[in-house]
Amino acid sequence: MPTRRLVILAVGTFVLGVDGFVLAGLLPAVARSLHVGVAQAGQLTTAFAIAYALGSPLIATVLGRFDRRVVVGGGMAVFLLGMVGQALGPTYGVVMAGRILSALGAAAFQANAYAVVGVLSSPERRARSLAMVGAGSSLATVVGVPVGALVGQQIGWRATLWGIAGMAAVAAGLCLALPAVRLPAASLRERFRILRTPSMLLLLCGTALQLVPQYAVIGYIAPILGAQGRTATRTLLALMVFGAAFFTGNRLVGQLADRWGGLRVITLGLSISALALVTLWAVRPSIVPALAALAALGLVGSFQVTPQQTRVFAASGTAATVALGLNGSMIYVGSGGGAALGGGVLALAGAGFVPLVAAGAALVALTFLLATAPERKAAQGDASCRNGSSLPTAIAARQPTGR
Repeated sequence: MPTRRLVILAVGTFVLGVDGFVLAGLLPAVARSLHVGVAQAGQLTTAFAIAYALGSPLIATVLGRFDRRVVVGGGMAVFLLGMVGQALGPTYGVVMAGRILSALGAAAFQANAYAVVGVLSSPERRARSLAMVGAGSSLATVVGVPVGALVGQQIGWRATLWGIAGMAAVAAGLCLALPAVRLPAASLRERFRILRTPSMLLLLCGTALQLVPQYAVIGYIAPILGAQGRTATRTLLALMVFGAAFFTGNRLVGQLADRWGGLRVITLGLSISALALVTLWAVRPSIVPALAALAALGLVGSFQVTPQQTRVFAASGTAATVALGLNGSMIYVGSGGGAALGGGVLALAGAGFVPLVAAGAALVALTFLLATAPERKAAQGDASCRNGSSLPTAIAARQPTGR
């Protein structure tokens, strides 16, 4: 797939990435303005994630026969309307409604963007192409999120949302330069039929579990660092460090996944995440070691996304487009679950326990990954085949799934 088209899609993921992470630096201000607690304000992220996860397969079914260029551009336009609603919203309920609308637009854009890239890219460059589109999100964490947080702190959080709306308008316009793309459509029943395949169902559940630790922490980084008042600057610095590390990791993850395979990269990412989160719990609120822990967490922040997409694509056989769409939904289930977990721990036990609980979630995800990985079963099948036993099992283990 030509680089210029990947860049157009990356602009869109940049906009969505800014929106996805910038609330972490603005949460105390949003809570004060809307007269709710910080934990309740954090549930705006959860609502976005749930709306995305539920809306994605429905939108894909209804719009599956349309030109994907129209769906991608239209999705960004709906996202724009949702951002305007949030920027103007006078109450928590109105802002929540705008959040849900923007989630539906994001679902239309992002699921189709990644599906197009996955199908049109050659196998040997698929991970790198997906990583390039995903680089928009990682660049957002380096540039967009700190700038958005700074604007929010100096002018107001609504000004940040207006800025995101303006960027969404640009991204929607750029989509007009994409070529017409039509992919096979699938009914809602066909989309969920893939879940009957145990290996695919486990892969998708793994997608959600792997995202929980990161989002449990990053959405509440302000209170974790002690952020009311004096730590507004700390929060901005933390987001910049996390974003720079995230961007660096995203530059590496595509090549690592192509070279080592997705399973090894995800295993490495979850292991480092668990260690970084325990370190963050132990050293907070000391800012320098906390920043080092956040840098480690950010460096492997994308290690659970692109490699998992390649695993899902490889396991899905002829149902690749459907599988990638469902995987996108599960990414948001994971991010929403993480935000809900972090908010719950914050409300019940305090900010100090959030990193520790997130570290536990990382270990749960790692255990689940290693226990259910179809690659390990395939390797065991190969070993059985070489030993002259269980030949049918070995062959079956290597067949594509999700048909």
